[in-house]
Amino acid sequence: MKRAVMALSGGMDSTSLLIHLLSKGYKVDCISFNYGQKHLIEVEKAKENISYLKHNGFLVNHEIVDLSSAMSIFHSALTNPEIIVPEGHYEEEQMKSTVVPNRNAIFSSIIYGYALSIVSKEEMNVIIALGVHSGDHAIYPDCRPEFYESLEESFRIGNWDSEKVSFHLPYINGDKTEILRDAENSCEKLNLNFNTIFANTITSYNPDSNGRSSGRTGSDIERILAFRDVGKIDPIDYVDSWDVVLANAITIEEKHKDNYYKDNLTNLQYNVTRRSATERPFTGESWDEKRDGQYTCICCGHLLFTSEMKFDSGCGWPSFHSEHNDAGINQIEDMTHGMIRIEVKCSKCDAHLGHIFNDGPIQFGGERYCINSASMNFEERE
Repeated sequence: MKRAVMALSGGMDSTSLLIHLLSKGYKVDCISFNYGQKHLIEVEKAKENISYLKHNGFLVNHEIVDLSSAMSIFHSALTNPEIIVPEGHYEEEQMKSTVVPNRNAIFSSIIYGYALSIVSKEEMNVIIALGVHSGDHAIYPDCRPEFYESLEESFRIGNWDSEKVSFHLPYINGDKTEILRDAENSCEKLNLNFNTIFANTITSYNPDSNGRSSGRTGSDIERILAFRDVGKIDPIDYVDSWDVVLANAITIEEKHKDNYYKDNLTNLQYNVTRRSATERPFTGESWDEKRDGQYTCICCGHLLFTSEMKFDSGCGWPSFHSEHNDAGINQIEDMTHGMIRIEVKCSKCDAHLGHIFNDGPIQFGGERYCINSASMNFEERE
């Protein structure tokens, strides 16, 4: 039998992890923490899912550890009633006030001791599973992979039988959308109802007195957009309707990205990709590029073209006869400037790339992707 111990907050990440482990055949022990958080309702949500799983034949031992007294001395918007939980995008500077100092180290230490106790009693290896992921790295330094590598090494040095305990971080390089897609697969494999599972979760840091999510904290925004990305309506209760919270989340995301692009792109790159401008012919860095390599979106790094697809059309802009199989470039009718053209945009970040014309090489289908150099990065092959 495979054994796992995990932190179950009651949010969507840890809940997804729980059903992921069950789908992989693990016997799972869950530990939830009351650390005086304003959204303590998440622990009640965790209990509801444990009961739902039991009703469906999955027995999960669930322990609740009260750390509210000890962690009440910490300074954080999540635990201090005098500090307002900020609203806005998850990666904005004000979200750092939601960090609870050393929280994940404290939780991991307790879970590690629990895992060692299982090793001692049951004489078997145990994994410590945590739902941390890459989307948290910018704000929460204790969600970075190097933090857990260092922590695991320290625990090994300080404990007997540590060779039988290891960290398992299946989402560490993923994001909320990938986590939900994994949860869909796990629910299907276990014959569980996806909406029931996620109705029994909460991600908001400032739910109202009825336990409804505000839809406006950084964690809310991230969750709402993930449900949008997988084509589902979030089954939890929000203070406003789904249409309202989704529209707000999209607006917040667009504003955040626009500010990011303004800070990280040149004026030309920004005007081309975000304002659909066109660079002057024969001026771009890549129009006469002949080296072997690949072309990626300047905004998000998505792979668009390779050098094998490039040809010299004489038009003064980089020309490609086809796109990479994984590019999925969006084509949109463009009727500006008194012309009917087909605009092409990055499928990942909606960056304007250029246009498609029907005067390309016949042997490759007859299309010509006329692309602005300012919309791309070129990476030479070694």
